[in-house]
Amino acid sequence: MADDGLSSQVLEYLSKKGYNRTEATLRMESANQDVDGRPIHTRVEESGGVKYGKAFALFRSWIEENLEIYKPDLRRLLWPVFVYSFLDLVSDFYPQEARTFFSNLREMFENEHEDDLRGLQAIALPEHVGTNEIAKIYQSHRYRATLSQTAFFNLIQFLESKEKEGGAVIVGILQSRLNVVTVERTAEDQFSLARLLERAKHKEDFPAEDEGIPGHNPGSAKLDSSAGSAVLTKLKLGQITLDAEGRQDVLGDLEDEDRTNPPAIGQPSLVETFEQRIKREESEDIPGRTELPPRPPPLARDVAMEVQKVKENRDRLTISEKTGGVGPGMNVVMYTFHNTHDGITCLDFSGDYLLIAVGTDMHFIRVWSLDGSPLPGPAPANSQESRPSASHRLIGHSGPVYAVSFAPATASSDKQQITKAKYLLSSSADKTVRLWSLDAWACLVVYKGHDGPVWDVTWGPFGHYFLTGSHDRTARLWSTDRVDYLRLFVGHDRDVDHVCFHPNSAYVFTGSCDKMVRMWLVTNGYPVRMFTGHTGNITALACSPSGKLLASADDVGTIILWDLAPGKLLKRMRGHGKGGIWSLTWSIESTVIVSGGADGTVRVWDVQLPNDASGQGKAVGEGGAGQKIDGAAQVANVSGAGGKKKAKEVMVTSDQISAFPTKKSPVYRAMFTQQNLVLAGSAYLP
Repeated sequence: MADDGLSSQVLEYLSKKGYNRTEATLRMESANQDVDGRPIHTRVEESGGVKYGKAFALFRSWIEENLEIYKPDLRRLLWPVFVYSFLDLVSDFYPQEARTFFSNLREMFENEHEDDLRGLQAIALPEHVGTNEIAKIYQSHRYRATLSQTAFFNLIQFLESKEKEGGAVIVGILQSRLNVVTVERTAEDQFSLARLLERAKHKEDFPAEDEGIPGHNPGSAKLDSSAGSAVLTKLKLGQITLDAEGRQDVLGDLEDEDRTNPPAIGQPSLVETFEQRIKREESEDIPGRTELPPRPPPLARDVAMEVQKVKENRDRLTISEKTGGVGPGMNVVMYTFHNTHDGITCLDFSGDYLLIAVGTDMHFIRVWSLDGSPLPGPAPANSQESRPSASHRLIGHSGPVYAVSFAPATASSDKQQITKAKYLLSSSADKTVRLWSLDAWACLVVYKGHDGPVWDVTWGPFGHYFLTGSHDRTARLWSTDRVDYLRLFVGHDRDVDHVCFHPNSAYVFTGSCDKMVRMWLVTNGYPVRMFTGHTGNITALACSPSGKLLASADDVGTIILWDLAPGKLLKRMRGHGKGGIWSLTWSIESTVIVSGGADGTVRVWDVQLPNDASGQGKAVGEGGAGQKIDGAAQVANVSGAGGKKKAKEVMVTSDQISAFPTKKSPVYRAMFTQQNLVLAGSAYLP
């Protein structure tokens, strides 16, 4: 109080003497002090470590009060602002404020950024910022974010109007740490008014394709970790053709078949179908022989398989290139296992459509004939079966079997059945892969190399090579004639859960629970693409027969389509309920996808129709038994069986053509045949 009285006397003296400028300066300085003489901060940025918390609260509050159409994109800025605010607090020696800031806000980001939060929570001192791997990534790169021009201008206008309350802090982060790209609204892109309204309506909070730090955060399909790099390896995605000798052999067999069984009126001959197919495949996009893994010389079986593929291709159910969301006449043949006691872990159909194999958590594999007829060949040596049976058990693994895969095969019209399925691969928790003979019903080879459970195994499109993914965070390429692996694909941060081949066998794909999908060149093991945009663990992968598109699915029920050449995300498709999508398969024309999952449904999707074009997404109930659901029908809600409890609603995008529900039967496998028929396998879990 004494200091306050003294200041009043000095001000009175200066006023009497006419020292107006000095009096004004003293009054200004006195106004920013409390009664004890301590300065009063009129700007948030002058208040030390708490400024970041106040600024973030202001920023978040404004976003939540904004127009609904801009919320989804503006919310994407909260994560980078949170990260850089936390790192600045630690670097500026505010450890207590940094810990409070982190613990109070981390919960809102855990669903999408769990791994990054786990890495950042160990940072407590400025020295940690320079040594922590996650911190170094964010510190050395600008975080890329894309906003519509209207949303960006509104944001800057607000921050400037709230400069003293914390706007200046947020502006500083945006200017120095982020690369905010503004785009104009067009009628077709993700920032169109229709798309913004649709995202707001369904409360979508997915990352944009180019969001984040290239090579790290969801959204980037770029390989180069330097921000802004757009250089991508050119891919050769064309289908490989037969060599001259192989073509002549196939043409000769097709000519004999045309003479024996002439085509119907208006139907093309087999030779015409084959020549049209070869003409379509010939392009400069085809990889050369040096860009492909070496293949053994073709055998009579290979020629017979190619002939059969031509027959099935001509006689297939044709699905038009653009279905327009109207479901084609598709049916699904479902094979359901009963009394499994939840013991089935995986399932696969043979390419000749005669066999089905399941892996179990009781360490064995069982193979059935689909028509119930006795299986040929001797019973396994360790089997107690004395008479021909419709199934055989394959025993050899010492842990649960996680994947089974039949070698490539085709249906056969002759009695010799030289194109039938002859081999089966299986992978297990015992860290091994086994090759089984379906003639002798015995294990031929045990492949060892992985340092953990082998989650997935799949054959290459032409046999001979196969691919595995494991808990040891690697994928490996093998050939049947060698016990050691040929290629090692390393790059994922967590388990490699799913693998698949490109149709021309020049590339392979791996999916991981680090939420990334990677594409690799087979000949040298180099990565050529990385697709990040999933918000859940990858649960299924499938490359289109055309070789131009990739479908990936996750455990939150989302399917993402990728355009491989430019590395672009095409669209997201939603409709499955909780538990994840376990299988994806493409139609021969690459225009339709069929998926099956833990929600007990088989769903059909239109690849060509943009799901944000019509805005006809709707809410339906999870699971439940009932009739087929047509994508064009106006279904508001489907409740669970008996109507006792209302099922949780799931948003279904407008590109879903139809859905086939089951009665409590998770779908392990769905497969398009060469004639565009769909087979599916499930297990009833009462």
